[in-house]
Amino acid sequence: MATSDKTADTDEKIFIGKGDETAWLTLALANRHGLVTGATGTGKTVSLQVMAEGFARAGVPVFAADIKGDLSGIAEVGEAKDFLLKRAGEMGLKFQPDQFSTVFWDVFGEQGHPVRATVTEMGPLLLSRMLDLNDVQEGVLNVAFRVADENGLTLIDMKDLRSLLDAIAPAGGKKGPDAEPDPYEEIRKAAQSYGNVSKATIGTIQRQLLVLENQGGTKFFGEPALLLKDFMKADSDGRGMVNILVADKLMQSPRLYATFLLWMLSELFEELPEAGDLPKPKLVFFFDEAHLLFNDAPKALLDKIEQVVRLIRSKGVGVYFVTQNPIDVPDKVLAQLGNRVQHALRAFTPRDQKAVNAAAQTFRPNPKLDTARVIMELGKGEALVSFLEGGGTPTMVERVMIRPPTARIGPVTPEERKAIMSNSPVKGKYDTSIDAESAYEMLQKRVAGTAAPAGGTHGDGGGGGGILGQIGSIVGTIFGTNVKRGRLSTGQVIARDVTRSVTNKVVGGIAADLGKSVGGSLGSSIGRTLVRGALGGLLRR
Repeated sequence: MATSDKTADTDEKIFIGKGDETAWLTLALANRHGLVTGATGTGKTVSLQVMAEGFARAGVPVFAADIKGDLSGIAEVGEAKDFLLKRAGEMGLKFQPDQFSTVFWDVFGEQGHPVRATVTEMGPLLLSRMLDLNDVQEGVLNVAFRVADENGLTLIDMKDLRSLLDAIAPAGGKKGPDAEPDPYEEIRKAAQSYGNVSKATIGTIQRQLLVLENQGGTKFFGEPALLLKDFMKADSDGRGMVNILVADKLMQSPRLYATFLLWMLSELFEELPEAGDLPKPKLVFFFDEAHLLFNDAPKALLDKIEQVVRLIRSKGVGVYFVTQNPIDVPDKVLAQLGNRVQHALRAFTPRDQKAVNAAAQTFRPNPKLDTARVIMELGKGEALVSFLEGGGTPTMVERVMIRPPTARIGPVTPEERKAIMSNSPVKGKYDTSIDAESAYEMLQKRVAGTAAPAGGTHGDGGGGGGILGQIGSIVGTIFGTNVKRGRLSTGQVIARDVTRSVTNKVVGGIAADLGKSVGGSLGSSIGRTLVRGALGGLLRR
């Protein structure tokens, strides 16, 4: 984009806006996270788009949740409208329409490529949050995961988890010498060895699973599971890809939305190596409607969120929370957000006034500004900004007009979206689901009398009978995946990547058959163990 020297993006910083002073976001400090706040209709989405465009130009991949659909316009060429030309001229910019390489994602697979994770990857803590379980119910869910892990029962989708819960529930019916054999006897005993597992608690969890299924959760759990490295790519021009999560429908299930994005942060944290201070981030992650992440969250989970936000900086990831007011974010997390953009807030009630004062206090004071008063006076497109500089200290707050985006402001049409998806770099990779052999099929075999005993090959980390099961056991031994769970070794990480890449490449007409073979053997010995270890390792830190 052609601009004057004073307001051009450079290899080191992004031009965000201009007032008495020019507002620059330093790329080397962009992984210190940020916060974009303001009342509805004050310009938060435009600010988000301006920042996303700047990062993409600098070669930094972007992931952003699109709640209203407005952000999708970043994929199309902007229009030189009068008000944009006027604003650009006032800032010394020469407005030149632009567009950015974009990949659309959608948990429901309707307006973007499907996004899936396995139940195993989600883990018991995040799944409990998604299901809104109490402490007792969460404890039983942890027992279920432990039993699945020890018995080689791969948890991929919802039917796997349902089958497992049925298997660990106390058995009914008559007992004694005349009773029919219980195919789940050893599994039930294993579950009871970790504490009391009651039918009532199992029933409550099953009902919560039904609620999640009614919200569309069944489409999220499955394979091929998402490889997060597919977010972290550049296009042929060296610009960062803009990944947009279509979230208008997902927002109808706020807890599913918030837990899904938290899972993504957890996976990024666990998968990426330490990077230290980089000239620019590896990825920037925008978390819209961020208050949903913290609403009614238990303290243990809030502590984990604070830990992830604090430490993921060293992995080269910048996290930017977008919400209405800074008080929506807990103080421990807020303290980690060094780059701030505050749009207008209105103070119609005493609570609103308190929120305005709290927002003003989060900025480094500027003697020239009455920050609390200015927050209530800001017009549309104006903002108070404070970005980190030099030694990582925030600049004094400044009142600026946000620069105009160069891509389209507003949504793409269905036809444009379809064309973008047809040329997507991940087209065909995730579009066909795979029903691999997993806990559901394995438990059905037990009922039919065709499965190995619970303490047999599966319990040793094997993947079942036949040559594939033997191969799975051998590979598991080589990479150390048959030992107690803990933090992953380098070999285990490699094994997990190999396993998931195999699974994710199995698409098309033969996906189901081959998927069952891979998922039921190698998948259960390598993928099951390592995925659990990766996410569990993070949550136990």
